[in-house]
Amino acid sequence: MQEIEFYYDFGSPKSYFAHKLLPAIARKHNAKLTTKPILLGGIFKLSNNRSPVEAFADVKGKLAYDTLDTKRFVARHELSYRPNPNFPVMTIGLMRGAIYAIGKDWQEKYTSVIFDAMWTDAKKMDDPIVIAEVLKEAKLPVKEILEATQMSEIKSALIAETDKAVARNIFGAPTMFVDNEMFFGKEGLADLDYYLSQR
Repeated sequence: MQEIEFYYDFGSPKSYFAHKLLPAIARKHNAKLTTKPILLGGIFKLSNNRSPVEAFADVKGKLAYDTLDTKRFVARHELSYRPNPNFPVMTIGLMRGAIYAIGKDWQEKYTSVIFDAMWTDAKKMDDPIVIAEVLKEAKLPVKEILEATQMSEIKSALIAETDKAVARNIFGAPTMFVDNEMFFGKEGLADLDYYLSQR
């Protein structure tokens, strides 16, 4: 069975789009989807990259086009999406939670709940009170998750996964791999789908 590795950060709206569309691509090709939480700020620092908002701030028309492109993409794929007015959101706690969730029977639920809170409900997901409310409403183990985000081994694991991502030449999110073939961004989803169809 082919495996799709999906590197993401909850603070990336394009990662949210990939999260929504990758399961259908995986089912179509009978592939296993493996999620890989990373810290995007760490990726930018270690790869000498910058966020698009920062990198293209002075490029005339670029950010306006990106907004239009996102609007068309959302409409085409019939996605629920609302730009988060609290952006940028510090996601380090959420990403530590994602590391802790790996292998738990609620891992998939945690990932979906946090992504939706960020990019459908547009909540301030770097506020511990808001995070706790979101987890409680989803009937996830609030105390367990929040305590885990402060564990040294969880903090170290997130750093290690981010370092490993940079070692694979990952420079942003979302990034997907099939075998050693890299696909980046929401634009990479169509190429990934085609690649799998040729296997």
